[in-house]
Amino acid sequence: MNELKKSIHDNTNGLDYTLVNDHYLPNLTAAAPAEQDPTGRWGRLHKMYLHPIRYNQLLLSGELGGYLAKLDKQAEEQLALTVQQMQEAEGVTEALKAADQLEWVRRMNSIRNRAEEIIKSELIFV
Repeated sequence: MNELKKSIHDNTNGLDYTLVNDHYLPNLTAAAPAEQDPTGRWGRLHKMYLHPIRYNQLLLSGELGGYLAKLDKQAEEQLALTVQQMQEAEGVTEALKAADQLEWVRRMNSIRNRAEEIIKSELIFV
């Protein structure tokens, strides 16, 4: 019987193939990102929500880390702005903090929770 080569090179498409059992499989590798981008809370949350097709497109093109880092930064900036605007609209000031700390904490927690829900609905779960 004819012995099969362990690996071959196809000149038509430039790919190398390795023999696995009775089949030749292409030697494929995912594109490595040039630089690892830090992904924070919002990026990780959005990554879990990404549609599998979109996730694979970003992963295979090497853009997933940059995409998630950019979204994370945008979400953090939007959260800070929303919290600040809600504080001003509801009169939650440093004077209230000095006068009644527990009330200030209660109101700030409420503002932060509502602002996070806005970020989730507008940036993360879309």
